[in-house]
Amino acid sequence: MKTELDIPAVAVFLFFFALVTVMGFVASKWRRPKTLASLDEWGLGGRQFGTWITWFLVGGDFYTAYTVIAVPALVYSVGAYGFFALPYTILVYPIVFMVMPRLWQVAKDNGYVTAADVVHGRYGSRMLEAAVAITGVVATMPYIALQLIGMATAVKALGFAGELPLIAAFVVLALYTYSSGLRAPALIAFVKDIMIYIAVIAAVSVIPGKLGGYAAVFDAADQAFKAKGSGSILLQPGQYVAYATLALGSALAAFMYPHTLTGIFASKSATTIRKNAVLLPAYTLMLGLLALLGYMGHAAKLKLASNNDVVPALFQTLFPSWFAGFAFAAIAIGALVPAAVMSIGAANLFTRNFWKAYVNPQVDTAGEAAVAKIASLVVKVGALLVIIYLPTQFALDLQLLGGLWILQTLPALIFGLFTRWFTAPALLAGWVVGLFGGTYLAWTDGLKPLHLLSIGSFQAMVYVGLIALVVNIAVAMLVNLVVPKPVVTAEAAST
Repeated sequence: MKTELDIPAVAVFLFFFALVTVMGFVASKWRRPKTLASLDEWGLGGRQFGTWITWFLVGGDFYTAYTVIAVPALVYSVGAYGFFALPYTILVYPIVFMVMPRLWQVAKDNGYVTAADVVHGRYGSRMLEAAVAITGVVATMPYIALQLIGMATAVKALGFAGELPLIAAFVVLALYTYSSGLRAPALIAFVKDIMIYIAVIAAVSVIPGKLGGYAAVFDAADQAFKAKGSGSILLQPGQYVAYATLALGSALAAFMYPHTLTGIFASKSATTIRKNAVLLPAYTLMLGLLALLGYMGHAAKLKLASNNDVVPALFQTLFPSWFAGFAFAAIAIGALVPAAVMSIGAANLFTRNFWKAYVNPQVDTAGEAAVAKIASLVVKVGALLVIIYLPTQFALDLQLLGGLWILQTLPALIFGLFTRWFTAPALLAGWVVGLFGGTYLAWTDGLKPLHLLSIGSFQAMVYVGLIALVVNIAVAMLVNLVVPKPVVTAEAAST
């Protein structure tokens, strides 16, 4: 990739970055209520987002800057195996359609802002509430750091050196998130998603023509994988189970994260959520086209310092500078939207399930909003420090563990919506065994997402998060059978 400053690309980049910065601050006046001094307004946008706003917001924080960088990079590196993100994003929407409207209704009826609020209301257990809240905050931190990695890749491609541009971008993000809350990323998501669609459609339309067509692209990728002795443009039989379990586990975990649940809780109605479950697969089409850029990187015979550079290098090599700047702006803005929602989701958890639960139970709505604003700043600073002072691989490894960890909150959050059979001690025991047991397996495997599972004559690589979830549920069921059920609290009974 180019290393000198690309002036036309920088000019286009700065124009669009300035545009979304203005939009971020203007968002505080968009559909403005009498006051933003409550978590319902600052952290959930007043729970009034309709179908299209929710579509852009959820899509914006689900399909992130790091997705744009990492999916093609994985396909470039390992081939067909990197396409697991496609079935995962297909499987997740029927789950959303069936489960999330019910979760939204419980949250709306009881004024819940976070997943941990729902869990505490259902089971009346502060320990289980804390487990869900802590897991959510810890799993979100590396996710925000990954957005910074995506942005840093785009900034580096423009020719900027050092950390100052990255720091400046996140100072701006912190200021307008503090001012406007969830309304800022919701408004910016419109621009971000349209820009990414334009960049991806242009790429899959123009690049193959310059490389001899799609047949030449697939042939070049196939030859490259054969030459290095690993990877393939087709999934191999030994990868089927690993591919399927990774897709299923990722789908189950996707809407357990605080940022995706924040988008759900901010929706206007259960019908809005169902409509979005039908419409959001359009993003999967974009993701499939985006993944093909990994194969195009081989056909273009790129010389890369890192697999993560494949998308920026393609735009720099095969497009005019001004359009490369447009694409890099789309990637950078694609980091701002999810990073803002993630920091808001983590701040809501800290405020409701730590500050209000243990520090100041009498805090009023304005006090909650004030604490959440400060907490969102701390979360962003923490993620920025991780990127600046720790190796990139550290954030990647933590993100793997974050997916495993957040998956262990599924039984506590989802089972209570449909059955009262499970108890808080049983779910807490399952969470402990699933989280720590899964972490141990991942650690012994060198922080890889797959574990070799041997049961009799059956042997296969299986997603470690799914193994941990199965053990989690089994332990919860066992404990539930042997430990007497406690008396249900009035608060739990009301839900």
